Amino acid sequence: MRIMSAIHFYKYQGTGNDFVIMDNRKGEYNFLTEEQVKFLCDRRFGVGADGLMLLNTQEGYDFGMKYYNADGRESSMCGNGGRCLVAFARQMGLKNEKLSFLAVDGPHEATLKGDSWVNLKMQDVNGVEIGSLYSYLNTGSPHFVKFVDDVQAVDVYTEGRGIRYNDRFSKEGTNVNFVQPLEQGIFVRTYERGVEDETYSCGTGVTAAALMTAGPEQKEYVIPVQTLGGNLEVRFTKTGERSYNNIWLCGPATLVFEGNITLP
Repeated sequence: MRIMSAIHFYKYQGTGNDFVIMDNRKGEYNFLTEEQVKFLCDRRFGVGADGLMLLNTQEGYDFGMKYYNADGRESSMCGNGGRCLVAFARQMGLKNEKLSFLAVDGPHEATLKGDSWVNLKMQDVNGVEIGSLYSYLNTGSPHFVKFVDDVQAVDVYTEGRGIRYNDRFSKEGTNVNFVQPLEQGIFVRTYERGVEDETYSCGTGVTAAALMTAGPEQKEYVIPVQTLGGNLEVRFTKTGERSYNNIWLCGPATLVFEGNITLP
């Protein structure tokens, strides 16, 4: 493995979902290996994060998003990660009122309110699998959604891991969300594949959970969402029995710190 001098990184968080980010618009970090990404995300020996992102140059867009899970593998869309990367792009000098970027699941657009509130447009959802005790849908990443009476009483690690590694999902993996309806909105806790543990928040997960709270009416919805790491809001329009568009994930995204680290 090559020996590298210190590299410069930034750490951002969105409702406790935290990420190592690097400005890769000149291709400086294309060399990163799975083991190096895993090292950077390690909470004891590296920086510590749920994932790592590269801000890339992308023709036709303000930037491109490349996302890796904490296990070092490139992964599907991360909603809170996307919001954090938008905030980072603004810090790196991309000042357009509306920013557009390309992620693994397709194009996204985003707006910023103040210094730290990011509104991120998600992909449309057309089709939801409805089981007797669950829903299963893709909001950029696959999500299993289960409603419970007391989300704080759920053993998210054990129950979530059991579903993520069952016969149905073990090969490709799924994220698992436990959702409690509140007087205003919902409380969501998520077991994330790739992290293989509960995270403080999951953007695509709260999006999936919010969509599943919609009533039969085809109209615009605004769903407040509580997570262990803070509050988010999901806005969307229900356009059919199992179809949704104009989906926006809205919430804070802030710089935690920046620094230098030497890779192994």
